[in-house]
Amino acid sequence: MEKLLERFLRYVKIDTESVPGLKQIPSTQKQFDLSKLLVEELKEIGLEDITLDDNCYIMATLPSNIDKVVPTIGFVAHVDTTPDFTGANVKPIVWENYDGKDLVLNKEEGIVLKTDNFPEIKAYKGQTVVTTDGTTLLGADDKAGVAEIMTAMDYLVQHPEIKHGKIKICFTPDEEVGAGADLFDVEKFDAEWAYTMDGGPMGEFEYENFNAAGAEITFKGQNVHPGTALGKMVNSMNIAAKFATKLPDNETPETTSGYEGFFHLLGMSGSVEETKLEYIIRDHDRKLFEARKDHLESLVKDFKREYDKATIELSITDQYYNMKEKVTPNMHIVTLALEAMKALEITPDVKAIRGGTDGARLSYMGLPCPNIFAGGHNMHSRFEYVPVPTMVEATKMIVKIAELNAK
Repeated sequence: MEKLLERFLRYVKIDTESVPGLKQIPSTQKQFDLSKLLVEELKEIGLEDITLDDNCYIMATLPSNIDKVVPTIGFVAHVDTTPDFTGANVKPIVWENYDGKDLVLNKEEGIVLKTDNFPEIKAYKGQTVVTTDGTTLLGADDKAGVAEIMTAMDYLVQHPEIKHGKIKICFTPDEEVGAGADLFDVEKFDAEWAYTMDGGPMGEFEYENFNAAGAEITFKGQNVHPGTALGKMVNSMNIAAKFATKLPDNETPETTSGYEGFFHLLGMSGSVEETKLEYIIRDHDRKLFEARKDHLESLVKDFKREYDKATIELSITDQYYNMKEKVTPNMHIVTLALEAMKALEITPDVKAIRGGTDGARLSYMGLPCPNIFAGGHNMHSRFEYVPVPTMVEATKMIVKIAELNAK
């Protein structure tokens, strides 16, 4: 636990925030600050074939220590943190023997992690918990996963009595801005399957996620002086506002859960002349996902007929698909992870991700890749925290999966 915590605290203090909308990987050069440190630590641990490419992807190999052939497996985590909340100047606070009460993160600024707002933290009474000082996020997403993989590899090197096959690891950039798998070299990685260490609380295991698309609708109107606008003005904002009300108000992120999909109005901007609406479309079921896209296209056609003086353009781009389609034919990789949990007396919490993961993209690139818990709570927030014992169990999961795979 001491080595794991020491690593984690060292990593979170390095700013690796990624930036959306850029056509470069990594989106920020500061992601190399952590990646270069990891390369040196991997060398010290004793891994082989260590590479850091120009796009900030780290790959390394732990050689097999058995004389029979078993599948090569991999573990993946990302080094970047979300742009949703600042990750600069992170000041982690370690709360030993947490008392189960509210945590005053920052007395001067009155920032308190309240158990009424985040009751899940009370389950960690008596444990060591790491938070921020309330002015930044923590970065457990996914530096907890990075620290767990590093510590597991170190442990396996130090304990050769634990038999394992060849293990590949990769640390990716830009996962938080949707580009983590863009330049992932699956052929070079050369594993039969992998696991992302990027989940939440203890026992969380995911091999299903949303099918996802992004949609942009542009409404082009016509502006004239409002004093002489009768029959001439076409106000694109009014048309766009009416359009937004036509989508089901009970199929939004704030009104759905579990396997329920949604339309999410992500952004709107405009003027009389031109207005843009940005949506994300999500559904676990592929047929329902396609139906949602069809519904949006049908609605645009209706508005084109009704508002024929305006120009309305729709662009839909698929982003990722449900990894279940690629994992289900390889269910032994799920069984292996669940067997590891059973051996460690961890209660599995198998669920579908209401979002995406590098693993979803990688699964469609030929590397089936479910997601295992890493321990974080309240991701992308000033109230992010991680219980250290959960990180320890996640590290044990990596070791146990490697051990069971060798058998």
